[in-house]
Amino acid sequence: MVDSYGRDINYLRISVTDRCNLRCRYCMPEEGVKNLGHGQILSLEDFARLVRIAGRVGIKKVRLTGGEPLVRKNVVKLIEYINMVPGIDDLAITTNGILFADQAEELKKAGLKRVNFSMDTLEDSKFRYITRRGQLEEVKRAVARALDLDMHPVKINTVIIRGFNDDEVLDFARLAIRYPLHIRFIEFMPVGDLLFWNKERMMSSGEIMDVIGGTYPLYPEKGIIGNGPAKYYHIDGGAGSVGFISPMSNHFCAECNRIRMTADGKLRGCLYDKKEIDLKQALANGATDEDLQQLFLKAIARKPARHNMNQGWGAQNRRKMYQIGG
Repeated sequence: MVDSYGRDINYLRISVTDRCNLRCRYCMPEEGVKNLGHGQILSLEDFARLVRIAGRVGIKKVRLTGGEPLVRKNVVKLIEYINMVPGIDDLAITTNGILFADQAEELKKAGLKRVNFSMDTLEDSKFRYITRRGQLEEVKRAVARALDLDMHPVKINTVIIRGFNDDEVLDFARLAIRYPLHIRFIEFMPVGDLLFWNKERMMSSGEIMDVIGGTYPLYPEKGIIGNGPAKYYHIDGGAGSVGFISPMSNHFCAECNRIRMTADGKLRGCLYDKKEIDLKQALANGATDEDLQQLFLKAIARKPARHNMNQGWGAQNRRKMYQIGG
């Protein structure tokens, strides 16, 4: 399906839960989190039905997110369901990695093709600070397990925050030299009304590239599966790549190919779009497959031209990142 601005919309990101086993400072408050109740979230069968309908309107790629998707009970079964949907040729997950290693083999057997890990630091003390809980060693073990199972490409998403982890940029780049990992440096974004974000902490992709390029010449890289908004580069002799995602300094909205579904069944055209279409209510009202298909087409048709991230999150946007899906 082509939207109103000529973009081919073929990618659906699904938040399967708003729950998480970490409390990252730029994503969730430390306390007072009011999670959705069991009856407020979509069932696995509902998700599977909606993915099947999405496939009819041109969705070919599905990514499961959260919250933390691996805290959702029976998420392996959902992966099995989605893997059987005709036309879906790319099924991936974004995870903090804490629970991944022990489930990895089962996830791959169910049909999971690849995985992105969120990891913002390589230092134990800083990991405990930014996540407020959890052990970095579990994430490292998860990355190693994904490589062992040949779930390529294995990607690491790293949000660079000035004054916190900007001194680790070269350390992350060296991971892409030593291992077949694709390190994606992401600009710090204002998502939700959390006070941790401020514009002085935002380090642009250009600045990050300059840090790496001053030590390791960068050469444009192509052909990485699921490259999305990232611009990838190869380092001579490197086993992997480094990528840069720049929603703040150089938005990629003209090439955006995605829509988002929340755990409570709301369809969004953009992370920053306050307008939502209520699929859960439609399901409760006995909507037919044709009815639901029309709702997907409506969401695609009204996908905004671009985000307004540089203006801040906005008081009207009451959801936080974990409530929409990373």
